[in-house]
Amino acid sequence: MRVTRDLDLAEDAVQEAYVSALGAWERDGVPSRPGAWLTTAARRVALNALARGKTLRTKLPLLLEPEETEMSFDEADPIPDDRLRLVFTCCHPALSREAQVALTLRLVCGVATPDIAHAFLVSEPTMAARITRAKKKIAAAGIPYAVPENLTERLDPVLTVIHLLSTAGHTAPSGAALVRVDLFERALDLARMLRLLLPDEREVAGLLALLLVHHARAATRVDDAGRLLRLSEQDRLSWDAGEITEADRLVVGALRAGPPGRFTLQAAIAALHAQAPSYEDTDWPQLLELYDALLRVWPSPVVALNRAVVVAMVDGEQAALEEVEALERDGRLASYRYLPSTKADLLRRLGRHEEAGEAYRAALALTENEAERDFLSRRWADLR
Repeated sequence: MRVTRDLDLAEDAVQEAYVSALGAWERDGVPSRPGAWLTTAARRVALNALARGKTLRTKLPLLLEPEETEMSFDEADPIPDDRLRLVFTCCHPALSREAQVALTLRLVCGVATPDIAHAFLVSEPTMAARITRAKKKIAAAGIPYAVPENLTERLDPVLTVIHLLSTAGHTAPSGAALVRVDLFERALDLARMLRLLLPDEREVAGLLALLLVHHARAATRVDDAGRLLRLSEQDRLSWDAGEITEADRLVVGALRAGPPGRFTLQAAIAALHAQAPSYEDTDWPQLLELYDALLRVWPSPVVALNRAVVVAMVDGEQAALEEVEALERDGRLASYRYLPSTKADLLRRLGRHEEAGEAYRAALALTENEAERDFLSRRWADLR
C-alpha cells in the first residue's frame, strides 16, 4: 500500500508474491526473512504493473526505496506497526462507518466477507459490494496511506474494528472450531498497541480489558471433545487470574476517569462475571444496572438481547421472554442466530417444550459454526 497507493493493486501484488513463494520456497527452502522476501517480490510485481500503466515516472522514487529500510520506520513514527497504520487509513472519515469497519476487517484482519456479513447482519453480496465501493472511494478520493495528525478523530471506528475482530475470533461465525485463535490474538495485539499509543483514552482501556477477560477464559469454553460449554459449566479455577486482575485494574481506572462508554461498560460486565465465585453467585441486579447503562450509551438490539438473559435471572424467565418477543417483532435481529437460541432456552426453562423445539430449529437454520450447531442439536434432542 505504501508503494502503490492503490488497495486493489496492493492486494494483487501480494497475492502474486505468495504464489511465487509457493514455488520458490519449495525449491530453495524458506528464506531467513520471509516477510522481506514477500515484500520484495510484491514490490517487483507492483513495479511491472505501474510501468504497464504508464505511471512509472511518478511512482519510481517510491519503488526504489533502499532495500535495507523497507521494513523499518522512522523513530518518530507514532504507529510502529503497518497493520494499525492500515486500520487508521481504512477508517478515514470520507468513508461511511460501516464501510470503514468492513474494509478494515477484510483487508487488515483477514476476516472473510461472509463472516463480516454475519457481523453486520446483512447478506454476503451486499457486504461484498460495500467493500468494493469503499476501495474505489479510497482510490478516487486520493486518501493517503498515512497516520492522521489527531488519532482520536478516528478512534471510535478503530475500536469498533478491533472489537468485531475479537468477536469473530471469540466465536467463529462458521467452521468446525468454536474459537478462531488467530483472529482473537490479532485483536488483542492491536488493542495492546493502541493502549500504548493512547494511554489516556478511557475506551481504549475498556476495550483491552474486555478482550483480556475473554482471553482469560478462552481455554475453558469447550470440553476435551471440543463441545461448547456454557459460562455456568466452565471451570473458573482454570481461568487466567492474572489477565482478569489486569482487566479489573483497567476497568476501575477507566470508570474513575469519567463517564464510561460502551467498551468500558462491556468490560465491567465481563469482569463482574469473571470475579463471581460461581455463575449462580453472580451479582445479577448489579449486572442488570450495568446493562441498563450500556443500553443508554449504545442502544443496540444485541445489547437488549443480552440484557434479557440477565432479566431472566432477576425478574424471571417470563419477563425475559416478553423482551425477547419484542425484539422479534422489531425485526432488526431477524438473521441473528442468538435471538431464537435465547428464546428456545427461556421456553425450555418455562416448560414450553414444543415451542422451544421450534425455536431451536430456527436457531439451527441460522447457525453455521459446527460447535454451536452441535450444542443446539443436543439441547433440542434433550427436549425430544
